[in-house]
Amino acid sequence: MIKFALEVRGLFFSVATMGVDGIRGGMVTAECYISNGLPGFDIVGLPDTAVKEARERVRAAAKTSGQKFPASRITVNLAPASMKKSGTHYDLPILISILCATGSLKAPKPGCAFLGEVSLDGRLRPVSGVLPMVLAAKEAGITQVFVPEDNAPEATLARGPVIYPVKTVAQLCETLNGTADILAAKPWEPAAKRENLPDFKDVLGQETAKRALEIAAAGGHNVLFVGPPGSGKSMLSKRLPSILPDMTWQESLEVTQIYSVMGLLSPSEPLVQQRPFRAPHHTVSNAGLTGGGTNPRPGEISLAHKGVLFLDELPEFRRDTLDIMRQPLEDAQVTISRVAATVTYPAEFMLVCAMNPCKCGWYGDPSGRCSCSANAVHNYRSKVSGPLLDRIDLLIQVPAVKYEALQQRREEEPSSAVKQRVDAARKIQNKRFGENGMYNGRMGPEQMRAFCQLDEGCAKLMRMAYDHYGLTARSYDRIVRVARTIADLAGAENIGYEHLYEALQFRMVGMGENELRG
Repeated sequence: MIKFALEVRGLFFSVATMGVDGIRGGMVTAECYISNGLPGFDIVGLPDTAVKEARERVRAAAKTSGQKFPASRITVNLAPASMKKSGTHYDLPILISILCATGSLKAPKPGCAFLGEVSLDGRLRPVSGVLPMVLAAKEAGITQVFVPEDNAPEATLARGPVIYPVKTVAQLCETLNGTADILAAKPWEPAAKRENLPDFKDVLGQETAKRALEIAAAGGHNVLFVGPPGSGKSMLSKRLPSILPDMTWQESLEVTQIYSVMGLLSPSEPLVQQRPFRAPHHTVSNAGLTGGGTNPRPGEISLAHKGVLFLDELPEFRRDTLDIMRQPLEDAQVTISRVAATVTYPAEFMLVCAMNPCKCGWYGDPSGRCSCSANAVHNYRSKVSGPLLDRIDLLIQVPAVKYEALQQRREEEPSSAVKQRVDAARKIQNKRFGENGMYNGRMGPEQMRAFCQLDEGCAKLMRMAYDHYGLTARSYDRIVRVARTIADLAGAENIGYEHLYEALQFRMVGMGENELRG
């Protein structure tokens, strides 16, 4: 009753908006209270610098849009006050709450929310994090959301509230006062056309490496290529996305929310439809790889969510930078703890690495041109820790391409043919685990007991390998998971001797695990 009386007198008004915590949206209320006294404009509720600077943008935008800005004491509270407020999308709800409090604008209908950055001339600029915010509005029962025009395609992906694209503050004011209308945005629909990705038909030879990537794509396994310079390690890795299964709608939404928070979407392509392929340089920092900062933001491993993280020249990365990936590789998420906040980001990715066998790159080459001492080779390889290697499923030697392979005229198998086999294997896994996104590379102990039983011959082979190579329990599990994927590619119901033997070969042959550890 008190609130209603204040609203009628034009002293108080509240407007619904949204905020972002990590990559999750949350409802926020912009409360404006105008009182007598010396003119002033205060924003409270844990605002960051960008939110505090909204005072000047809002004041200028109101005047250039033909609206009267009150010369009174203005206090705006962004509730809940316990939630950190960051970003420029609070400009529009702050402005609307002030104009409604003074009576310059009619009160919006119930169920309306506003977000957007205002420029000094009254235009609305796009903001980041729109998709998670509109999804939060959908959960809260909001029925209409007013957003900057460039953000409208992204906002419609929430498939919930009616989205109104706003060009200027003046246009929005006319709409709220009933003198004009803004047409609702049509839901954005993705094009069916698949992007032209690098194709496996361009790779000459290297059949073993191609087979390894096919298995990795089918089961979501991690891969390490070891070979001399120019053998095709990077070329092969960059073609992995062309054989990965298509993303589901839910997977696309998960990845798009991350890219939305980072401001990496465009109005023409607001939905991430291709599985990400991230290849950070070896100079990347810890925060750049896993996420962080004063206001924690996602890192490369989160930007690779549901896709591929490619680390070229693996030993050139700082060892501590590599080792912080160990926990995300197991848990498929990363938790960043700071004084200001603790945030958890998704990080379910395939790790694909490439490295030379030594510093000069030619250790073990038949040409004998390696100039590294045994100690130098050991020091180079020891930059990659044993616990990280233990989390790699497939260790592949990629030899130098022979001259005859470069001169051959036969046509290599295209990615489309490989992808058909990968899709068939994933269908088997979907039937096995249900439509919950589970795949062989993420099987837990319960699933492995149910679907990865070894017969007597396989158990004997596994015991020999376990004792001879000094395997760990983790590497044992990873070998069995790879064998399960090989069996799926072959259409076999159970893991056979040949499937397990091939999985062991991919783990141990050539530059094996123990040899890499020096």
